[in-house]
Amino acid sequence: CLCRTAHLLARLFIPVFISINPICSISVLPVYQVCSHQSIILSTPSEIQMLSTLNASQVCVCVFSLHSDVDSGDGNIKYILSGEGAGTIFVIDDKTGNIHATKTLDREEQAQYTLTAQAVARDTNKPLEPPSEFIVKVQDINDNPPEFLHGPYSARVPEMSNVGTSVVQVTATDADDPTYGNSARLVYSILQGQPYFSVEPQTGIIRTALPNMDREARQEYDVVIQAKDMGGHMGGLSGTTEVKITLTDVNDNPPKFPQSVYSMSVLEDNVPGEEVGRLKAKDPDLGDNGLVNYRLIDGDGLGMFELTTDSETREAVIKLKKPVDFETKRSYTLKVEGSNPHVDPQFLAWGPYKDEATIKISVEDADEPPVFVAPSYTFEVEENAPEGTLVGRVHAKDTDVANNPVRYMIPRYTDVEQFFSINSEDGMITTTRPLDRETQAWHNISVSATEIGGHHQDTKVRVNIKVKDVNDNSPEFATNNEVLMCETVVPGRVIETVSAVDKDEMAHRQHFTFSLAPEVVHNNNFSLKDNRDSTASIYVLRKGFSRLTQDVYYLPIEINDNGFPPLSSTNTLTIRVCSCDSKNTILSCNVEPYVLPAGLSTGALIAILACIVILLAIVVLFVALRRQKKEPLIVFEEEDIRENIITYDDEGGGEEDTEAFDIATLQNPDGANGFLPRKDIKPELQYPLRTEYLQTQHGFNLKTVDDSLFSFFTAEKT
Repeated sequence: CLCRTAHLLARLFIPVFISINPICSISVLPVYQVCSHQSIILSTPSEIQMLSTLNASQVCVCVFSLHSDVDSGDGNIKYILSGEGAGTIFVIDDKTGNIHATKTLDREEQAQYTLTAQAVARDTNKPLEPPSEFIVKVQDINDNPPEFLHGPYSARVPEMSNVGTSVVQVTATDADDPTYGNSARLVYSILQGQPYFSVEPQTGIIRTALPNMDREARQEYDVVIQAKDMGGHMGGLSGTTEVKITLTDVNDNPPKFPQSVYSMSVLEDNVPGEEVGRLKAKDPDLGDNGLVNYRLIDGDGLGMFELTTDSETREAVIKLKKPVDFETKRSYTLKVEGSNPHVDPQFLAWGPYKDEATIKISVEDADEPPVFVAPSYTFEVEENAPEGTLVGRVHAKDTDVANNPVRYMIPRYTDVEQFFSINSEDGMITTTRPLDRETQAWHNISVSATEIGGHHQDTKVRVNIKVKDVNDNSPEFATNNEVLMCETVVPGRVIETVSAVDKDEMAHRQHFTFSLAPEVVHNNNFSLKDNRDSTASIYVLRKGFSRLTQDVYYLPIEINDNGFPPLSSTNTLTIRVCSCDSKNTILSCNVEPYVLPAGLSTGALIAILACIVILLAIVVLFVALRRQKKEPLIVFEEEDIRENIITYDDEGGGEEDTEAFDIATLQNPDGANGFLPRKDIKPELQYPLRTEYLQTQHGFNLKTVDDSLFSFFTAEKT
C-alpha cells in the first residue's frame, strides 16, 4: 500500500460490530487513523474500541484490520475488499487484512460506505469463509462554518418605535450534523449596530434597543449579525451578514413657519386675481405626514385678499381678491394658519400640529387714470331744441396725490354724426343741431377723461341721452287698406272700424278722436261714430249700391291727437263696392258686369293642352314635307354620274306629237329649269357614264348639277 504522510487530526475510539454472517458497522472519523494491535476477527463477533494517534513521520494510515480464524500466518490466505470506495478510498493489504484510507473522508459529501470483505486461498482463490459486509459510518467533526443564505438583509421599522419592536429575523444554516455534538448548534450575536438594535441569540430576531429613534436625525443603520456554532463556545466556527435598517416616517413633527411676520406689498392698480406673495410652513415629515393646509383666520384684509395653495410647491399663495386704493387704505394685516391634515393619534400629545404667522401687506401708490364721480350718466333733452342746448355735465378727478387737471372729449366713434359737443375743461355737453325723437329716441355716447401730466392716462364713462318727445307729428290711419263692401249691404251695418297711430309719444289718458271732414258731414252714404277708445266705426246709411253706378267711394275722416299742442290730420278712407253671394261672401270687385269663371276644370285644361300639341305636330309635319320637296332628285356628290342616266324606251311622235315633250325646252337647253319629266312611262336605268368623261368632255361641275341635267342631255342627244 502506498500511503502519503498525514497529520493526526484527532483521537478516536472505533467501535466495530462483527458477526459470522456478518454485516459490520464501523464508525470512523473523516481523518486518517492508525491501525491498532487488535484485529477484527471475521468469524467471531466482537466490538473493539481503539485509541490511536498519528504523527507526521507516519506514512501508512490504517483505518482498521481484518483477520480470519483460518489464517495461520503462513501467507496462504488472501484478503479481498469490495464495495463503495474499495480500491479508491479504501485499500486492503491482502496478506495482513489491514484496510487503509487513501484520502480524507467528508461526511457532508457521503455519510457512510458499504464494504464487503472475504478471505480466499491465495493459490486457488477459493473462498475460505463467507463474505462479510461492513458499513463504515463517517462521524461528523465541526468543519463547516454557519452561512446566511438569504443575506444581506434589508428591513424597515417606523421611527419612534418602542424598545423591543421586532425589525427582522435573520437565519443561518450549518452543514454539520445537528444530531452529533454541538457542531450545528448556532448562537446569534450583534457585532455592529449597538446600542440601537439587539438580536435574540437563539432566534436571530433583531429588535430596537433605544426609544425615540428619530428619522429626521438619522434614517439608515448598518447592522452586522454573527452566527457561531458549538453553542457559541470558543473554537466554534462563525459567519456574519449585514442588515440595512431604514427608519420609516411618522407624523411626529408639527409644521412651522420660518418667520412669525411676513411683509408683502401690492400696487393699487393690480387687478383681482394677481399674486401678492407666498409663504410656506416647513414640516420635516414625508408624504402625507408632511402635508400642510393653509387658511386665513383673521385680519382686516380678509375681504380684500384670498389664499390658495400651489399644488406643486405646496406654498400658500396670497392673491388680490378686490381692487385696493392707496388713497383710501394703505395697509392690511392677515393671519394665516398652517396645519397637518393627517395626524397620528399615537402622537397627539406631541401637538398641536399647526402654526400661525402674520402677514402685513402695504398698498403702493400707482399713477391711476381719472375717476368719474358716477359710473354712468343719463340726461334728457327736448327734441327740436336749438343748437347749443345744454344736455348735462360729467365730472372726473385725478385720485392720485398729484391731483392733475382733467380734460374731456367725446370719442367720435360713439357719436358718428356728431350730435353733441363737450367742453374739454368743465365737461359740459351741448347739442350741435336739433334732435328728432322719431328718428332716434336715445343717443348712447362715451366721454373720455384724460389727466394732464403724468402718464396721460384716461378713462371712459357711458352717457345715455334721452330725447324728450314734443307733439310735432299728426296722427294717421293705422292701415291704409281699402274697405270692401257688398252691393247688398243693409243700412246701419258697420263696414269698418278704423284706428290711428301717432309717431309721437302718447301721454297718459291721451286718445285719438275721429270725425267726418266738413265737406262730407251731410253725405247720404256713410256715417262715423267715435268709440272714444281711439277707434271709430263706419256705418252704411242706405241700400242699393251698385258697381255699375259707382264702384268706389272716398270718405275723408279727420283725426285729432288731443296732444299739446293738439294736432290733427285728414285721412281718406277708400270704400269699394263688390259683388257678393247670398252669404255676403265677396265674389268680385271688378267693374265688368259679367265675369269669367274663376277657374277651369282639370278636364278642360287637358283638352286645351291636347289641342295645342296636335297643332304643333301638324305644323312640324308640314314643314318637314316642304323641306323634302325642295331636295334635289339627283345627288352627284360622291356618286358616279353613270348611275343617274335614265332612258325611255319609246320613239318620239315627230312634230305632231306635242304631248310627250316640250319642243321649246328641247331646242333651248338653257331653259330646262322648268322641265317636267313624263309621268306616263316609267324610266329605265341605262349604263352609267364615267364621271371623268362628264368633267373633261363637257366641262360639268358635278357639285352644281341639279334637275336640269335631264333636259340638257335630252337636248344634246336630239
